[in-house]
Amino acid sequence: MKKQKLIKIFDNQAAQYAKRIGDPKEKKFRQQLIGHARGKVLELAVGAGANFPFYPSEVEVTAVDFSHAMLEKARQSANQYRIHAEFICDDMEKLDFDEGSFDTVISTLSLCSYDNPHLLLRKMNRWCKPDGRILLMEHGISSNPVISVLQRTFNPLLYRVYGCHQTRDVQGLLRESGMNIDSMESHWLNMVHLVRARPQL
Repeated sequence: MKKQKLIKIFDNQAAQYAKRIGDPKEKKFRQQLIGHARGKVLELAVGAGANFPFYPSEVEVTAVDFSHAMLEKARQSANQYRIHAEFICDDMEKLDFDEGSFDTVISTLSLCSYDNPHLLLRKMNRWCKPDGRILLMEHGISSNPVISVLQRTFNPLLYRVYGCHQTRDVQGLLRESGMNIDSMESHWLNMVHLVRARPQL
């Protein structure tokens, strides 16, 4: 899918994303993960700012998204929860930062949308300080055979409608990334993964 079409899909979903902030199905996962953020934080594909309610008050967040509409909702969320944040509207697959720029790098439910998730994981490794942390909440293909067949069947349609792949092998992507995994929890028939990691040295 062309990037401009993908951006339009997410622009059109911004209001729905904002309404889901605080969704109880995701709240415990976000709370458990985002509370570990420290110092200068980079959040990839910030969306409508669903993580902002759970950030420690002292962090400084650089929030990136390629959707102007999503960033506008994220700004509102940052104001509501008094998060110190800088917003950048850009494509993460083209954007770059200096090596070791951030104490914490965060991605929640974003690897499903990139053309090249391997590239983004390598960038996370590079952008995170050697003693920093990488925090991920990502979804992908289920370990349940029946569910995985349904995911593969409907993946082309769901990607066209929502801009999101349902069949990414998150655990495999992380193994190939070279990140040092401190902990990984899998939920919902192994479709959702919570990961605390350190960059590859």
